[in-house]
Amino acid sequence: MSGPLPPAASLTSTGSDDPPLRRRVTVRGVVQGVGFRPYVYALATELSLAGHVTNTPEGVVAEVEGAASAVARFCDRIAPQAPPLARVESVSHQEVPVEGGGPFVILASRTDGPVRTLVSPDTATCAACLEELADPADRRHRHPFVNCTHCGPRFTIVTGLPYDRPHTTMAGFALCPDCAREYADPLDRRFHAQPVACPGCGPRLRLLVPGPDGTPRQHPGDPLTESRALLARGAILAVKGLGGYHLACDATDRTAVTELRRRKNRGDKPFAVMARDAADVEHLVRLGPAERDLLHSAARPVVLLRRRTDAACPDAAARRRAVEAVAPGSPDLGVMLPYTPVHHLLLGLPGDPEGPRLLVMTSGNAAGEPIVTDEAEALRRLAHLADAWLTHDRPIQVPCDDSVVRVSDGEPLIVRRSRGYAPLPLSLPLPVGPALAVGGDLKNAFCLGEGRRAWLSAHIGDMDDLATQAVFERAVAHLASLTGVRPATLAADRHPGYRSTRWAERHAAGRPVVSVQHHHAHIAAAMAEHGLDGERPVIGVAFDGTGHGDDGAVWGGEVLLADYDGFTRFGHLAYVPLPGGDAAVRRPYRMALSHLRAAGLDFSGDLACTAACPPDELRVLPKQLERGLNCVPTSSMGRLFDAVSSLAGICHHAGYEAQAAVELEAAALHAPAEDTAAYTFGYTTAAGVVRADPAPVLAAIVEDLRAGAPPAVVAARFHRAVTGLVRHLCDRARQRHGLDTVALTGGVFANALLSADCAAALRRDGFTVLRHRLVPPNDGGLALGQLMVAARATARTATNH
Repeated sequence: MSGPLPPAASLTSTGSDDPPLRRRVTVRGVVQGVGFRPYVYALATELSLAGHVTNTPEGVVAEVEGAASAVARFCDRIAPQAPPLARVESVSHQEVPVEGGGPFVILASRTDGPVRTLVSPDTATCAACLEELADPADRRHRHPFVNCTHCGPRFTIVTGLPYDRPHTTMAGFALCPDCAREYADPLDRRFHAQPVACPGCGPRLRLLVPGPDGTPRQHPGDPLTESRALLARGAILAVKGLGGYHLACDATDRTAVTELRRRKNRGDKPFAVMARDAADVEHLVRLGPAERDLLHSAARPVVLLRRRTDAACPDAAARRRAVEAVAPGSPDLGVMLPYTPVHHLLLGLPGDPEGPRLLVMTSGNAAGEPIVTDEAEALRRLAHLADAWLTHDRPIQVPCDDSVVRVSDGEPLIVRRSRGYAPLPLSLPLPVGPALAVGGDLKNAFCLGEGRRAWLSAHIGDMDDLATQAVFERAVAHLASLTGVRPATLAADRHPGYRSTRWAERHAAGRPVVSVQHHHAHIAAAMAEHGLDGERPVIGVAFDGTGHGDDGAVWGGEVLLADYDGFTRFGHLAYVPLPGGDAAVRRPYRMALSHLRAAGLDFSGDLACTAACPPDELRVLPKQLERGLNCVPTSSMGRLFDAVSSLAGICHHAGYEAQAAVELEAAALHAPAEDTAAYTFGYTTAAGVVRADPAPVLAAIVEDLRAGAPPAVVAARFHRAVTGLVRHLCDRARQRHGLDTVALTGGVFANALLSADCAAALRRDGFTVLRHRLVPPNDGGLALGQLMVAARATARTATNH
C-alpha cells in the first residue's frame, strides 16, 4: 500500500488573468473508508488541478494547484458533493506556495500524529452491489461478502487507524489480481474499499451441522441452499452477521418460534423479524413514509411498527395470526430489511426456490449474556440454542447489536443505538475535557467525549453478567484507540451498587470520578442532544423504572428543574413501598397491592391483582408492607404502570423488562375513540416540593372495574391521567419559576402513545418540548448526560482552584 497511486491528467496552463494558486484543504469527519479520496481525485481531474490527496489521522488532506477560479470551485464543491457515506464535519483550507504543474496523485496514508478522524458505521449493501449479487454474468454473482466503498462492514472490522486494510480484520485476506486492480484504481468504486474481496480471495461461508456424535461438522452442500432448506423445515439457525450472530427461524412457523422462545428462556419478550421486502409486512403493520425511509436507510435498524388489527381482509387477518407468537401482547412488531449479502441470499434472490420470506432474527446469545461474535464461542455458547451454524471466517472486531428505532410524531426516536449509528459522534453544545462516562447498569452504553464531540458506544447490554462486563472493558479500550480520547475524568451513576460505577472507581487510577444523579443525567442528555448550553434551566420530566435518589429512595417519577450544574427536585410521585425489590418488578401484582394499600383500598378478592397473588404470599404481604420489611420507598412511574397493568387484569407476571407497561399501552390503543375521560392525581406541597398522589387514580380505576369497564378503557384513561399530571406539574413550575422548556426523558417515554400525548398537550400550553431523537430516552442515553454534568463539575473545580 506504499507509494503514490496512478496520476490524474496533468495540470493545464492558466491564463494571466487567472493566476495559479495552491491550497491545502483539510476535511474532517467520516471521510475514510467511504470513497472520499477517489472522489477528490475525480473532482481535481475534472477541474484540471494538480496536487495530491492522502488519509491522515486528522482526516483527508488534499493540496490542489491550478487556476484560482478552479481552486475556488474545488473548495466550494468538496463538501456538498461528497460520497453518500461521508459525513463532513468541517473543511479548512490555507494558501501554500505554488509548486508548479504536475499530476494529481493519491498518496499512501500517513500514520503520524494524534488520531482525530472518524470511523463510519457498518452500512447496508448498496444497490450496485445487489445488482452484481444477482447477475449471473458478474464475477461476484451470489458472493456472500460483496461490498464497495459505499456499503458493507466498517466499524465492526476496524482494529486501528488510519482506516486501511492492514488495520481491519480483512488484513489476513490477500487480494487476488482482479480485486487488487479494482482496489488500486481511483476511478473504480472499490478503490481502497478495505473489505473488498471476491469468491476467489475473500472470506468463506460454511454450514456446520451436528454429526452422529453431536460434534459440529461442515455440511458438504451449498451453505445457503442447505440453510434455507433447514429454515423451511423449522430449524433454528445461528447466522454470523456484521456485529455478531443472530438466531434465526421461520417467523410464520409457530412451532419453531415457540421452541426458540423456550430455548432462549425469553418468556413473552417480542422477537424482531427480517423481511425480504417491505411489501412482505404490509399486511402485518402500518407503514408510513417515515417508517419506510428508516427501513430502507443505510443504517437498516429494527423499526418498531404498529401492528394492524383491522379485520377487513380475512386473508390478511389469517396471515397476521401466523406470526402472533413472534410478539405476543405487544402493540408493535420490530421489522428490519436485509443489510448484508448473506441476508439477501438467505431470504432468496428473484428466481430462487421458495423459502421463508419472513425470519425471526434475534441476538445470538442466552438471556442476559452478550452477543456471540466468535465461531468457537458460537459452537460452545449456542449449542443448546441452535440446530446448525451458518458461519464464515471474517473476524468480528467489535460486537454490535441491531439498532432499534421507532417513529413518533413523524420523527425517528432511537430506542437502542448500535449498528448503523455507532460510532458516529454527537455534536456537543459546550466543549468538554477528555472524559469517559460509564453509563448505567441496564441497557449500558458508555460515552467518550472531548472538545465538542461525544462518542456514544454501541449497545453493551445489562451489566449483571461477567461476560458483559468484559465486553464493556474491551469496548472502552477499542473506542478510545479509535477516537484518541485519553480520559482525564470519569463519570458514573450515583448508585453505589451499580457495576458500572464500581468499574469506574476501580479504574480511576487517581483520576476524579464524578457521580451523577440518574435522572439529572437523563435530563442533561436531552438538553445536550438539542444543543442547549445550560445557561437557563429546563423543566425535566424524568419517568422510568428505577434510579438512585439522593434521599436513598428509588426515584422514577421525577420533575426536576435542571441545568448541567445541578438540579432542584420540584415534584415527584408520592412514595409507596417496593415490596421485595426485584420481586416486585417481576410480579406487577405486588406493586398493584402496594399501591392499593397506600391508597387505603382493601385487597378485595374481586380485583385481578388480588386473585393473581398466591394465597401464602397474600397472607404475608400486608405485614411486609406494614412493617416495611425489604420495602424501599419508590416514586417510580414505571412501577405505577406495572401496578395499573395488573389492577386492570392485563399483566401480572413480567417475563421481560417493562412487559406490563408495554401491554398496558397495547390495551390503551384499543379503547373506543369516543371515550375521552381521564383519571386525576391528587397534589400536596411540602417544603416547596409538589407530591403527586396516585391514590385518587387507583380509587377511580377500582370503581371503573367494578362498573364493568374493560381493560382498554382503564388503560387509556390512565395514560390520559399521566399526561394530565405532566401538564399540571409543568404549569406549576412555569408559574413559580418562569421556565417554558420541558424535557421528556426516561424509559417510560419510549411509550409512543404517552410521549406523543404529553408533547402535544405541552405544546398546546405554550411550552417548548425536548424529546429524544439522537440518543435513547432510556438508560442507553444516560452516559451522554453524565458526560455533560461531569464536564461542568470538573470546570467548577478547576475554577475554584
